[in-house]
Amino acid sequence: MSTKVSRSKRRHRVRPPASGQPPSPKLLPEDIDASAEELIAFHHLFHDCFYRREQRQWSLFYLCGQLSNLERKTIEPMVLALHGADPKAVRAAQRFMTESRMREHQHELIAEDLGEADGVVIADGSGFPKQGSHSVGVAYQYCGHLGKVANCQQGVFLVYASSRGYAFLDERLYLPEGWFTDEYRERWQACRIPEDVRFQTEPELALDMMTDTVQGAVVPFRWVTADETYGKSPVFMEEIDRLGKWYLVEVPADTRVWLHTPAVEAPRRGLLRPRRTRPRVARNAPRPREVRDLVGDLPKSKWVRRIIKEGSKGPLMAEFAFLRATPVREGLPGPRIWLVFRRTLGPEPEVKFYFSNAPTTCPRSEFIRVSGVRWPVETALEEGKGEVGLDHYETRTWPGWHHHMTHTFSAHLFLIRLRLRWQKKPRAHDRAGPPAHRTGYRRRSVSVAQCVGHLALPAIPQSCRLPFTPQAHHEAASPAF
Repeated sequence: MSTKVSRSKRRHRVRPPASGQPPSPKLLPEDIDASAEELIAFHHLFHDCFYRREQRQWSLFYLCGQLSNLERKTIEPMVLALHGADPKAVRAAQRFMTESRMREHQHELIAEDLGEADGVVIADGSGFPKQGSHSVGVAYQYCGHLGKVANCQQGVFLVYASSRGYAFLDERLYLPEGWFTDEYRERWQACRIPEDVRFQTEPELALDMMTDTVQGAVVPFRWVTADETYGKSPVFMEEIDRLGKWYLVEVPADTRVWLHTPAVEAPRRGLLRPRRTRPRVARNAPRPREVRDLVGDLPKSKWVRRIIKEGSKGPLMAEFAFLRATPVREGLPGPRIWLVFRRTLGPEPEVKFYFSNAPTTCPRSEFIRVSGVRWPVETALEEGKGEVGLDHYETRTWPGWHHHMTHTFSAHLFLIRLRLRWQKKPRAHDRAGPPAHRTGYRRRSVSVAQCVGHLALPAIPQSCRLPFTPQAHHEAASPAF
């Protein structure tokens, strides 16, 4: 009997935000009360994205749900907490999920609040573990979230970062090759995948988003950075160069380069051999070398020790070396680029290798700065999953997945804007507060009844808490630049 009572108490215990972090104790009560008005003003910026008033109302409802402290931020828990038990409301919310032109407005707000000429766009993927086989794009594939092959969906994301902060820019759902076979035709139609969707690798999806961002000419940026998943694709780097942007992309250790561009022999007819139709590297040219083999040849004078960023445990330092090199492109010399080495300190140093198309006049400090701008995408994904329900969805369709991501980006952007409005910029001494089960955790909540009071929906019977934690990562709690 006592066990049942104990379990009942646990079920009804007030839960902390999904991230496990309490709202910042540095916010004054009046600041939290003002957040509802800020939310209404923020959502008003998207009003012309919706064709009908009902769509605007459900959009604000969904945004409130994502900013709540619900453990699961899917439609049914949202309706139950913010609207009450109403099956019709659940169906209406499920039908809502429309994107319209929200992405365009998001980019305008990002440019307004975070935009800088030397901004960085970061590409990265993230997995979403799933049960069953009916969700769009689900397959057994590598899931970075779990660190192993699992049944999951895989998304590709762009995050914008500047000295002012960071925010989600765009997303694409990766469809494995198997989904383009006849075996998946029924699921293809059930998931409402557009007929013009073609198979694309993760670098190709990221490149499409980069192209859209550049052509939109709304968000200013100079740099593109990504891990070696994208560095394995020479086309990815070549196309970034054609877009007029500088890249600093990590490449695998077995990537081959020449330190000096070799001579190339043009095609010609041989006297005793068949005609050669393609150019080739001159026979007396040196062989290209793997970048990991070059580390041992670098003298100590080539290495410089620099601080990458300030972390919660002190400055994070590494050693850097820079060479000009010529990469191998389909057996021939490619364009002349920078080869950047980054080596950790300690008895067993780890070396990472980067390619960059930046001009020869680019300061070395810029390479060092951009090499450290990887944490915003990791932090944004963690905050998205922990704070605003990036992975809390039950939709199985192609439109539903993308529309959920769009609204999640809006919820995350709202928190970033509040941080800027209240000058809650990340600092090295800002750390997460005590867990909810420990002494010292005091919950502060804000009712969003005034938000939904503007809707054709009744005021909520319970309060909705908005977690405005400065950071989810200790690395993210440090100045990025």
